[in-house]
Amino acid sequence: MRRASAAVSTALALGLLLTACGKDEEEPPRVTAAQQCDGTLSPAAAGALESVLGTKTFSEAGSGGLDRIVNVLIEDQAREGRPPGHPSMCQVATGASPRSEIDVDVYLHDAEALYDSGTDKWWNQGRALYAMGREASADNKTAALFVQCTSPRLKGSDERPAPLAADLRFRKSLKGDYPANTPATREAYLTVLHSATLAIVKKLGCENNAGLPEKPVFEVKKWRGEQ
Repeated sequence: MRRASAAVSTALALGLLLTACGKDEEEPPRVTAAQQCDGTLSPAAAGALESVLGTKTFSEAGSGGLDRIVNVLIEDQAREGRPPGHPSMCQVATGASPRSEIDVDVYLHDAEALYDSGTDKWWNQGRALYAMGREASADNKTAALFVQCTSPRLKGSDERPAPLAADLRFRKSLKGDYPANTPATREAYLTVLHSATLAIVKKLGCENNAGLPEKPVFEVKKWRGEQ
């Protein structure tokens, strides 16, 4: 009986040890699309990011981008002369990629430098303009969103709204190509960009959310098709 009890005790101890080892070897929690861009992405924007990149697994997301960009915008607005360059708000990389595949920037810009400004150099073939903010546009490589912000946190914006620009850039995949230039691709880009920009204007306290709706609007104003 003693030998049987000893054998049972040994087996139980071994089982507990193996279980403990198994827990130590468990994979870390999966990094999701919703954790990208400092957690500023809505469920729709997180889904759009997954769709464009074709994955649900992402690299570890950095933090602090929202507060950093808000502070940079406040400092740039108060500074005389051309604002200096600054880091991206967020850089998104998939679990299989060693580098970022999507970058999002938000910065002060020339109030007249819109795609639909009458100068062809701003408006590329295959680009669509949308009625959102001052102007929104996208093709299969980039998206842009322009707004104007009046906020107590932005110097002089009560007299002249501060012009903010948000850019999303898709870097070529490891295969060296871009997503197809379809309405789905363009709207996915703008869904991500709208969500991140909306979080910034809310953090800045922009009047009327700088004219941005709570959900993106995809009413096409103009379309310059491929030739």
